[in-house]
Amino acid sequence: MKSKFQLAIMLIASTMFFTSCSTPAEKAEAVDMDKLKVEIQAMEDAFAAGEKAKDVDAVAAYYSDNATSFNRNEPPSVGMAAIKEKIAKNLAQDTTGEYNVYKVVDLYAAGDMAVEIGSWDKFDASGAKMENGYYMSYFEKRDGKYKCVRDMSVTESPAKSPM
Repeated sequence: MKSKFQLAIMLIASTMFFTSCSTPAEKAEAVDMDKLKVEIQAMEDAFAAGEKAKDVDAVAAYYSDNATSFNRNEPPSVGMAAIKEKIAKNLAQDTTGEYNVYKVVDLYAAGDMAVEIGSWDKFDASGAKMENGYYMSYFEKRDGKYKCVRDMSVTESPAKSPM
């Protein structure tokens, strides 16, 4: 699985590189990576706070209107309506006060695009860690703010047996 993950990073980075090089007459503004990391972490924190508050709109604010979210063990959610439906379903399933914490691990950016590799931890209401994993989010800057246009997540937990 790790090699597929590394391949995905290389493909995204290559796309970002070649896209940024495709218009040599335009000079891309330098990206302040420290500032961007703070901005993306704030987005992750707002996402987690929205989940904890069971606020579908606050969680969905992370995404662009035409985003696609690739889900574990189910088809991707395409577009804001489908993403909100998935968020609402997930939030309704939690009746125990579970919550997630997201952390930026790596960040790559060029021009108006950024790719984040992050980690997530899931906790029960008492603060005991239940599960953890990683995610990747691809952002585009739109109207001066980054919005997630693609994301996917994986867990380190072993697959549950269907029996």
